[in-house]
Amino acid sequence: MQGLGWIAAIIVGGLAGWIASNIMKADTGLLLNIILGIVGAVVANALLGVFGVHFAAGSWLAQGFAGLIGAVILIWLKRAIS
Repeated sequence: MQGLGWIAAIIVGGLAGWIASNIMKADTGLLLNIILGIVGAVVANALLGVFGVHFAAGSWLAQGFAGLIGAVILIWLKRAIS
């Protein structure tokens, strides 16, 4: 989550992970929601960058959306592997 401070990245990542876990009906806790959101944002930014889509660095809304997309992808991948 480039452009965001550590505290902001935790807050945005936690919200994105929580929303993703509600969308996917996954029973995750607070810590896993934060991890899903932050790692999800990194994954989504990398995947979208391949397709030429770049979010504005430092935008809370854009990084939250990327975290949401990435967290949903990570939850889906975990279910596909299990």
